[in-house]
Amino acid sequence: MESGNNINGALPLTSLNHISVMCRSVEKSLDFYQNVLGFYPVRRPGSLNFDGAWLFNYGIGIHLLKSHDHENLPKKKEINPKDNHISFQCESMFLVEKRLEELEILYVKCRVEEGGVFVDQLFFHDPDGFMIEICNCENLPVIPLVIGEPVPMVCKRVTFAKTQQQQQKQQPASYDFFPKAVHVAEEPQIHCA
Repeated sequence: MESGNNINGALPLTSLNHISVMCRSVEKSLDFYQNVLGFYPVRRPGSLNFDGAWLFNYGIGIHLLKSHDHENLPKKKEINPKDNHISFQCESMFLVEKRLEELEILYVKCRVEEGGVFVDQLFFHDPDGFMIEICNCENLPVIPLVIGEPVPMVCKRVTFAKTQQQQQKQQPASYDFFPKAVHVAEEPQIHCA
């Protein structure tokens, strides 16, 4: 029996849950992910006996892991849009760029064009050199590469983020549950580097 989102026997996945990021300083990374990217700290299981922190927003979690081998963490280097990164949608590229300039965060700006549709991208590093992209990739249509195959895509990112932020503002500051993730399918043929 094949799931509605299961393609050619792929694993029966439902959503992206979290990404883990190694960091030199949990405190500096917490500050960055909260105050630059808008994530909220959430409770980690007490059985985790190593230094780290969990954050959540936009339907995904960020797990910060304190590195005990700082020498082997990648050093910040030139921003390369073709390097590993995580990408976030935004409501206003102009406001994101303005805020990065206010925070004196170095970034690289790119533009992708496909059939008269433009996607703007901003790339920058977190405190440990992990790359972040902010884009308006929703401008590109999701077109299946296999003719006749439906693409299970409903873009709820912006409305989900707004709803989640409103709900979190209404919660007491000490709430300690882990919000449920929302299923959002990836856009496999969007070329947002």
